[in-house]
Amino acid sequence: MKDHQFRFFDLALRCQVLRFGEFTLKSGRVSPYFFNAGRFDHGAALATLAECYAQALEESGLAFDMLFGPAYKGIPLATAVAIALAARGRDVPVAFNRKEAKDHGEGGLMIGAPLKGRVLIVDDVVTAGTAVRESIAMIGAAGATPCGVLVALDRQERGESGLSATQEITAGSGIPVVAVARLEELLAYTSGQPALQEHLGRLQAYRARYGVAQAAPSH
Repeated sequence: MKDHQFRFFDLALRCQVLRFGEFTLKSGRVSPYFFNAGRFDHGAALATLAECYAQALEESGLAFDMLFGPAYKGIPLATAVAIALAARGRDVPVAFNRKEAKDHGEGGLMIGAPLKGRVLIVDDVVTAGTAVRESIAMIGAAGATPCGVLVALDRQERGESGLSATQEITAGSGIPVVAVARLEELLAYTSGQPALQEHLGRLQAYRARYGVAQAAPSH
């Protein structure tokens, strides 16, 4: 496991973003863990999180020109990642969308820099992939090129198609999904934490039942 992935899980536990137990998901599956990025709700936590995103992005080698944050959770995430990248010496534009078009002031659905060039979508997780597909359509409609998706966690779970949500995005759009960490790294992290050992068996059983085939390492 890479250092930024370890820091990411440490942070997620401290902020109660990552919790263990029994959680019924929208799919009806009973998951032994739950991830709620909305609880990264303080400046210091967002700064550390954005550093983890920036490191994963840098290690991926993905070429991009600007960031786009889908409303709502993607907005603070894309903004924080842009700040983290600027601290590393790379100043990139950032944009995001409204849920509903504004008919006064500057109007429209988009806020921030104009969409152009290679646009990287930044979000928390990919579940059904609806927000990502909508973002891809908006970016394409503006004449720009969606070049990838950057997320915090890839659950690596099979959907109805037999692929995971992130695999479906790549299969359907041809763009890569970069994750700070995946279920695979969560298992590795849990196995190395004595206080979390009681959850390891349930995580392994869940992966065996719902997990996708092993993919390339995350960044």
